[in-house]
Amino acid sequence: MVLLSTVLHFKLIYRSISSRAFNWYEEGLHYHGFKYYPKKAVRTDCTTNPAKLFRVELKKPFRGAPYWEKHIIKEFQLDKKVNSYTIVKNIPENNQRLWKIKYMINITPITFPNGFPDITDLTYLQENGKLNIIKKDAVHKDQLGASENFRNNRYRLDGDTLRRHSRRKWLSGWDSP
Repeated sequence: MVLLSTVLHFKLIYRSISSRAFNWYEEGLHYHGFKYYPKKAVRTDCTTNPAKLFRVELKKPFRGAPYWEKHIIKEFQLDKKVNSYTIVKNIPENNQRLWKIKYMINITPITFPNGFPDITDLTYLQENGKLNIIKKDAVHKDQLGASENFRNNRYRLDGDTLRRHSRRKWLSGWDSP
């Protein structure tokens, strides 16, 4: 009986202390879906424009992760291999989901140093997030003519010519030229 009354008394005290002692509502910076606790008390937001797209790369295997984190990884289509990456739009809903699996991924903002690409442009995304644009009009007629001349040159040492010449030398033995 004494033990039961002690437990009940402890629960009542614990409830009353915990509800009065801590006010967690005003702490941290509230973002869409999560709270951020900065290391320094005074923090200013960055004045530069945020990136529109992220390159999200899986850096750890997700084998031992809980099912809700595996579900997020499958939604972003990162469930293939480690070091596989995907392009994610920088919106609060995606940032909230990325925050939950941030220990398993690398997030790199995508920058456009040559401007935004058109539909006809070819692009290449580097690991550091730079999107290089290759214009289709960059191939000149001089380059096309030079490649045609190279292909049609009869003194060119391509693989077929080398094989025929080597085979002929092998069959004829060590004749002097």
